[in-house]
Order: sequence, then structure tokens, then C-alpha cells
Amino acid sequence: MPHPEFTLLGDAIWLDLVNTARGRTSSPPDLLSDSAGFARWARAQQLEPGSPPAPLPVIWQFRARLTAMAEALHAGTQPPPGAITAINQHLVDGAGIQQLTRVGGEWRLQFAPARSLAALEAVARSAAMTLADPLIVVRRCAGPTCSLFFTDATPTGSRRWCSAVPCGHHMPVDRRRGVLR
Repeated sequence: MPHPEFTLLGDAIWLDLVNTARGRTSSPPDLLSDSAGFARWARAQQLEPGSPPAPLPVIWQFRARLTAMAEALHAGTQPPPGAITAINQHLVDGAGIQQLTRVGGEWRLQFAPARSLAALEAVARSAAMTLADPLIVVRRCAGPTCSLFFTDATPTGSRRWCSAVPCGHHMPVDRRRGVLR
């Protein structure tokens, strides 16, 4: 079910944070303009904002670093070092243990948090997991006015839109009409 305030694509929490300053219009509003906005976003993601919550300038700076990383990954280049540093800084806060688990018939060593992750820790973990998985590709929506990011994990790597509606829904029709080339 779509969220009434935030565009939550559900493919990566970190991209949902990046997308709070992007949108489907040419001048989208910043959905994290205050601490209450971040708290609402965290609850929409079923995350704890943190106790105490991170200061808004820290959230904005982290989002800016992640946005630079999303732009780089979309362009097929390496993420900026500042983004990696920011992710690692937020990962340090998480307490937990390494745990051996069976996934898809194979044993994997995975991190098991000792407590629920605070929102920025969960965002950092999501970004790290995206970077660590060579099969995940970050893309920017091909919609003419959309600037949202998403992950393309399709087998053919052919996903072009953040969602079928509204961005991708009219594209084939417009192409048949000769509106798009």
C-alpha cells in the first residue's frame, strides 16, 4: 500500500531516504524539512528514529552523501569516498554479533544486531548491502519529470521506471503517439 506522505519503493531503505529530497515533479519539496518529518519517515519505514534522534543537519549531510553515491552508481562509477566514510561512521554505532545462517542451501556469515537498529544505522546497513551485492544496480527513473532512484534487480537489468504508475504507465502509449523518441 502506498504511503500518503513518502514515496517508499521498498527496494532499499537508503534510496527511500535519498528520495525524500527528490520526486516526480521538477521541483519536489524536501520531505525532511524538520525533525518531525524524519520521525514520520522513520515510522513509515518501521524504524526507530533513534534515542536521542540524530540532529537534522547530520541527517541532511548523510542523505547528501548517499545521493552522491546513488548518482555515481547510476552513472556506473565508483561511489565517492565521502559516502563510504559516512556509511562506515553510522555502521560503527550498531552493536551485535556475527552469526552463521543457512540461506538458499548455503552457509553465510551474517551480522545479527543485538538491538533494533536506529533509523540512520538501518539506512547505512541498507546502503552497505547494496554496495556489497554486485547483482544490484541503482538507476534513476526514466520518467521525464521523475528524479527518484530505485534498484534494478531484474534478470535482464531492464527496469527503467521507479514504478509502473505514474512514471512508466504512459510511456508505451506516448511512444506509439510519437511523443517520445
